[in-house]
Amino acid sequence: MFTVTKELNFHREHSCLIIGLYDQPIKFDGVLRKVDEQFGGKLTELVKSEDISAKNKSITMIHTFGQIGAKRLYIVGLGHKKKVSLNKLKEALGKTFKEVKAANLEDVSILLDSFVSEKVDVLDVAYGISESFAMATYQFEGYKQKPNKPEKKVKQMTVYCEAFDQSEVQEVLTVGYTYGKAVNSARNLVNLPGNMLTATDMANYAQQLAEKYDFEVEILEKEDMLKLGMGAILAVNQGSVQPPKMIVLKYQGKDEWKDVIGLVGKGVTFDTGGYSLKPKDGIVGMKTDMGGAAAVLGAMEIIGELRPNQNVVAVIPATDNMVSGSAFKPDDVISSLSGKTIEVLNTDAEGRLALADAVTYAKHHGANYLVDVATLTGGVIVALGADTTGVLTNNEAMFEQVLEASYEVDEPMWRLPLFEKDKERVRNSKIADLNNSPGREGHAIMGGAFVGEFAEDTPWVHLDIAGTATTNKDYDLGTAGATGVMTRTLALFVERFEPIKD
Repeated sequence: MFTVTKELNFHREHSCLIIGLYDQPIKFDGVLRKVDEQFGGKLTELVKSEDISAKNKSITMIHTFGQIGAKRLYIVGLGHKKKVSLNKLKEALGKTFKEVKAANLEDVSILLDSFVSEKVDVLDVAYGISESFAMATYQFEGYKQKPNKPEKKVKQMTVYCEAFDQSEVQEVLTVGYTYGKAVNSARNLVNLPGNMLTATDMANYAQQLAEKYDFEVEILEKEDMLKLGMGAILAVNQGSVQPPKMIVLKYQGKDEWKDVIGLVGKGVTFDTGGYSLKPKDGIVGMKTDMGGAAAVLGAMEIIGELRPNQNVVAVIPATDNMVSGSAFKPDDVISSLSGKTIEVLNTDAEGRLALADAVTYAKHHGANYLVDVATLTGGVIVALGADTTGVLTNNEAMFEQVLEASYEVDEPMWRLPLFEKDKERVRNSKIADLNNSPGREGHAIMGGAFVGEFAEDTPWVHLDIAGTATTNKDYDLGTAGATGVMTRTLALFVERFEPIKD
């Protein structure tokens, strides 16, 4: 996909050449001066007349009329050099790549050096180019009849880079593209309709990942769960004709199975709410209730590609939550794998039940640290909106590592409080150890607090992505639908993880 070359070849034919333009004195210098010279200084004149803008995310397309080999120039405004950041750069690149895609261009070149600044170095730019290209050009294919003339796709991108070692740039381009493609894999899973992605389908997908990346894999069937006593996920599955799966992928990047990171993703493939039935407007879109599982599987794709020096166990409880004569009911009492009993007050608080057994099973597989990710509560959207993931934790040092990863990949999160009184509300049942729905007040906190009862003393971070897993509008790095959120955060957290000292 990416070819790195040192010398800018003005005579080589490309569909387009993409260059970055910062706010600066009108006189071009460096590599931009070389480009301007090919046009007899006309680019400088266009900047002076404001026909070309350096304003952030402003894109100007110019036909070259044979002045250089590239048929078009895309000039990307980047704003002020001192205000640029890698994430802003990705957005500008993403917007550009969307235009390139819309123009059906196949052979693209980009002048990497023109995007470099004191704040964003060569390797940052290389990473930004490849990750944003993968993410911005994503499109869920769907099930419409295919047009007679299919859209063209970019098949080759030549990256011109004079200022750095080409092999290192090539390596970083590969890493960025790996992250971007894995986000798209997660998006595909979330965008699939519930009849196309059952628990069995998800287990098969995980099996394929395991074969591709040599992960150890375990798929627990319903009979296995019954023997082990996984009463929480089995209760959620009671109303379904689709069998549940407990999916386990293990990646060993160290000689010894220690300092194991457990990634647990909610895999509810469709959520009716059960007998606590969702309203007709709320039930549409519940195919996306497995966004946590998708993020974990996307992160495992990155881990499989990049092979970090870490140990990881991924656990996904996969089922749907349906209504039938056999479905579980409010007032039922169920027994979890941990031995803790649960009074069911709300069958629409099913994700935390599935996670309860998954978190316990992750610990059975040796997880020393736990991160669970789930489209868990509507309450987190009320609290934080649609752009910020809600977080709970029992370990400050571990939370800081997750937060740092999320900040770097621009997946914002905000920590919610978790006090002893919150835990007491979850433990408030006259007939069982816990209840699964203490009420509407602090709903997002209650959902996370419930999962925390099964993490117990294991360092744990809970990510509620109910608001961030999907979006209803196109944006610079994606389209309406699934976002693939937390795929990159989880993978980067794993890649850079430092064991927590007692």
